[in-house]
Amino acid sequence: MKKHYEKVGRPAFGLVAVGLALATLVGCATPPSDPAARAEFEQNNDPLEPLNRYFFELNRFIDFLFLHPWADTYRRVVPEYGRQRVHNALNNAGAAMDVVNESLQGRGTDGISTVGRFLVNSTLGVGGLFDVATDFGLPATAADFGQTLYVWGLPEGPYLVLPVFGPSNPRDAVGMGVDAYADPVSWVFKLNHLSEVNTGRTGMGGIDKRAEFIEPLEALEKSSIDFYAQMRSMSRQHRAKELGIETNPAGSNSTYPSFDFYDDPVAGTKPKGK
Repeated sequence: MKKHYEKVGRPAFGLVAVGLALATLVGCATPPSDPAARAEFEQNNDPLEPLNRYFFELNRFIDFLFLHPWADTYRRVVPEYGRQRVHNALNNAGAAMDVVNESLQGRGTDGISTVGRFLVNSTLGVGGLFDVATDFGLPATAADFGQTLYVWGLPEGPYLVLPVFGPSNPRDAVGMGVDAYADPVSWVFKLNHLSEVNTGRTGMGGIDKRAEFIEPLEALEKSSIDFYAQMRSMSRQHRAKELGIETNPAGSNSTYPSFDFYDDPVAGTKPKGK
């Protein structure tokens, strides 16, 4: 069987129970004090590598069977214009949790801007299908609870590959669970007995993200000697960029290279004050 499957992009959801269980792994290894050695340690901190590799391959197989075919069909059937409308609506629906996390991080200005974006895009933007808020001077910002825990000073712990959800760490696993449980929009649907809408939103979010990165991730797999190690490195670099961390494992003054094809311009917003 051809290894055409790939890891799913970082989702905006998770499981609280999984995250809390993994939280016990935080701080299980002591990083060195030398700056260069510490950067290299953090880049390669993977004490559960055998288990992580197992789940990495399992996730690739699941993707090969389900997510990649759905994402590929979605791209073939729905034109780019339509896919962009779906992408905008999904981002708009996630704005409420962005506001919560931006407030918890002390990013009051971003929180106010996000509220304004939601109101403008939900009305003038026809339920978020069109991003008219940017033209009104309300740029997109975003935040998640894993990011909030980082701002509060919680260490990330070792690298983890979660079943289905992909690359993570204990701190972000907890964050994904909290975001999923506390999302105000999800609660509105649940209280109105529209749980199937939440299910559709979650599934569509995964397909939308996977469709965005079909060619780049295939190219990365073909060019990688060790695909698992490459994805581990890139996922950590991507998360560091989201958190506003600029480090280099070699200890130089340069930053990690930017992999634009893996970047989410909204989720990649740097936490203010960091």
